[in-house]
Amino acid sequence: MMKPTRRLGALVTAAMLLLLAACAGLPTTGPVNPGIAPGEEPPPPDFFYIPEGPQPGASPEEIVRGFVEAGTGPADNWATARLFLSTSLAETWDPTAGVTVDDRGDRAYAEPAATEVSLTVQADATVNDTGAYETGASGVTTLEFHLAQRDDGEWRITKAPDGIVLGADQFPNVYGEYSLMYFDPTWTYLVPDVRWFPTINAATWIANALVGGDPSPWLAEAVSTAIPESVTLSRPSVPVSGGVADVDLSRSALGLEQDGLDRIYTQLQASLLATGVTEVRLTADSTPLAAEPVPVRSTRVSTSPLVLTAEGFGFLSGDDLTAIEGLSAAMTQVDAAAVQVAPDRDAAAVSTTGGEVVRVDAAGDVLVVDDRAGLIDPSIDPHGYVWSVPREDPSGLIATGADGVAVTVADAFPDSTEIAALAVSRDGTRVAAVLSVNGRLGIQVAGIVRDTDGVPLRLADPFSLGSVSGAGLSLAWLDDTTVAALTRSGTDVTLVEQAVGGPGASVTAPSGTVSVAGANTDATVRLRSDDGLLFVRRATNWEQTAADILVLATQQGSPS
Repeated sequence: MMKPTRRLGALVTAAMLLLLAACAGLPTTGPVNPGIAPGEEPPPPDFFYIPEGPQPGASPEEIVRGFVEAGTGPADNWATARLFLSTSLAETWDPTAGVTVDDRGDRAYAEPAATEVSLTVQADATVNDTGAYETGASGVTTLEFHLAQRDDGEWRITKAPDGIVLGADQFPNVYGEYSLMYFDPTWTYLVPDVRWFPTINAATWIANALVGGDPSPWLAEAVSTAIPESVTLSRPSVPVSGGVADVDLSRSALGLEQDGLDRIYTQLQASLLATGVTEVRLTADSTPLAAEPVPVRSTRVSTSPLVLTAEGFGFLSGDDLTAIEGLSAAMTQVDAAAVQVAPDRDAAAVSTTGGEVVRVDAAGDVLVVDDRAGLIDPSIDPHGYVWSVPREDPSGLIATGADGVAVTVADAFPDSTEIAALAVSRDGTRVAAVLSVNGRLGIQVAGIVRDTDGVPLRLADPFSLGSVSGAGLSLAWLDDTTVAALTRSGTDVTLVEQAVGGPGASVTAPSGTVSVAGANTDATVRLRSDDGLLFVRRATNWEQTAADILVLATQQGSPS
């Protein structure tokens, strides 16, 4: 269900003002002030900034520096930052318009005129007014500030860009990572859409974004929401007490069918979970609504590595190999070089040592689905489609069903010249890839647009998650919001763990690493080397756990 795009900045700012008007003077410690119910806001983060206000006699540059640093204090709708502004600007400045994330050491201040100060920043990332994070989106940016001297001789800012600037070290202490939860089109899976909001009053931000906003543009056509456009929040704030969030919807929610209400409840409860909310109390114009969570399929996989050895194919535990009924026996019919197993473990997408992509099912059938030259490792989705594509033709992406019918996936990575690795998410709504665009290697993700029978039709416009260096080797989903990519430069191999809608991190992988597989978190990432060694990460080190591994397979879920 699609809804027209709506700007959240103004809505959430209004929410903050209403909430803060009711909570003015709320202390962070000590007893609750009379007239304010306890627990109206979630607890503050373990660490938060308390910026200083303007100092007497501060110069124009010192005022601008103080204003920028005060962006670390979102309390009371950035009340401290507004102290650096003129009275009129303090009323109109919108800190929620976006965030520029930079390395504070690279900031350059200048005074082109007595009443002007400019700040040049190198943006490592940006967050827009919907909370969407984009890596390296802006590059070098110059922000202009105008100032005037008050009657008392103190300088104040009269013109400033909306939004705030935060150092990369400050950002995670001011903003938190939260997932807005949508459904896949079959209402089987919950699909996360990662956003970044201030940790203060996070529940209010999340509810406004989910009920009053839309999925990210690259994901919108691949997911569904139970929240119709006619349903809004009747009050913009979401108070939380004792882990219970009170979400009051508009009166139009009273006319919804029960299954719709239950799905709305499920989306809200799952989206608010990261704020400490364990229960949602749903009302419509203050009228209680009876709702309960609907069952959704988990995307968790077995924590035991799934491997092919000389002994066979199955889950490895110590020296023991546990076979998958039917499928392990069927795998003896192919000479596998890469394997991905479907959620029900009834089929697998296999790349053979001869370069073909085949579908192997638990009944023992082996179907060649693609024999084009130069194919990369395939992926299999929850609908049973095997995805395959030649390395030198990213637009040649096809998906082949269990019936052997192949469909061309339209609009696949139109600007790319080479694809090194590809993986469909476990919920079947997204595909991630390591691609070369204009000679630069990077990780992209795109929403999968399907018809009502689940047939892949096309990809939405891809969204860049960031650049990587070297040559791409392997790609896997570690969980629902993180992908891992292996790259090689000379003999050095790097593991890049990239959040889908957040920052990434790189670590050195063991020499000779060629493939990666994830379990349920980044703590259970496993690597295989070209000489058959299996590694798992222990804290910051890689520990060898097995040898003679022919293939490290990836899993698309577990049987329901």
